[in-house]
Formats: sequence, C-alpha cells, structure tokens
Amino acid sequence: MLHDRILVELDKDASERRSASGIVIPATAVLGRRLAWARVVAAGPSVRQVSEGDRVLFDPEDRAEVEVSAHDYILLRERDLHAVAESSEPASGHGLYL
Repeated sequence: MLHDRILVELDKDASERRSASGIVIPATAVLGRRLAWARVVAAGPSVRQVSEGDRVLFDPEDRAEVEVSAHDYILLRERDLHAVAESSEPASGHGLYL
C-alpha cells in the first residue's frame, strides 16, 4: 500500500441486517445513507491512526473496489474513515474506542 491508502475487507455480517424485532433486512434494501464496518487488511506507510486488524467505519459511497487473489477488497484513504475500533480488548478494560 502506498501513502495514506488503506485496504479493507467488509465484515461478513454487512450484507444483511436484522431489525430489533428480528426481521431480516437484505443489503439491497435502501434505508438512506448508512455507514459500513470493515476490517483493515493493509495500510500504507503514511497512515497514522489505523493499524492492521482494526475495524473501521466508512461511507460505502466513497470507495474503490479491487479484487486481489479472488478476494474482494475496498481501497480507502485514511481521511475517508469516520471511526476506528481496536481489534482486541484493551488491557485497561475501558472497551472499544470510537
């Protein structure tokens, strides 16, 4: 990865969602602008706030898709991210940060 680019893989559960009552909402349903979570696979040398394995929140409309070794990934810039969640539980016990 070059400069401030980040390669992410969409979460497996990003395709379908469930409502509070348990109704399955397919990915094709349009509910307005909705942000998506993904896992960071690789990050360029200029990326400062994100590391490999972190979960990131981004706008699916601001993305470029790429296929590498028969896997679909999304290429983003660090400035296109809205939030970062640590990949593992912090030792302090304060939970995930956003």
